Amino acid sequence: MEDDKKPAETTGNQSMDEMKNDPAADPAIDLSGAEKQAVSPEEKIAELSEQLAAAKDQALRSLAELENFRNRKNRELAELRKYESMSLARDILPVWDNMGRALAAAEQDLDVETLIEGVKMMHQQFLDILKKHDITRIEAIGAPFDPNFHESIAMLPSDRPANEVIAEGQAGFLLHDRVVRPTQVVVSAPKKAE
Repeated sequence: MEDDKKPAETTGNQSMDEMKNDPAADPAIDLSGAEKQAVSPEEKIAELSEQLAAAKDQALRSLAELENFRNRKNRELAELRKYESMSLARDILPVWDNMGRALAAAEQDLDVETLIEGVKMMHQQFLDILKKHDITRIEAIGAPFDPNFHESIAMLPSDRPANEVIAEGQAGFLLHDRVVRPTQVVVSAPKKAE
């Protein structure tokens, strides 16, 4: 009857039945480290809870750091905006000083030619300062009317082509490519037939 028994399949010195019962024989289980011990589910939960708490703490710290950075940049931007005109103010003050000197000189000596010459110099000094700060005058006379740069205050019959700027009421200025103030202009209109 021993012949009816099938011999157990063997791999090396162990039978298949023995391998099923021996976890060390399972190639999917890594028992290479003798000091490895089985971790209970409670210990694994505690370890994962600690990792989760550490990750939450790190995320909160990162958010707080980001908020602090944002607040600091907003303060810096507000201060920059508050004092951005400082260099313009420093450059304009000499013009103010020169106007005071011109007025004082005009009160003492009524030399109109000298006064006019001084005012012309201050006017040019002022335009130079504006140019230094990228503020340029919009040249309008002789140009076609452009509502992007001009504000029409009147239309006068003229021999000039229609809608050409023939006079300025108030100068306009650009800051880089933006209109600070449009030029107030008088625009030509066709003459009425008699």
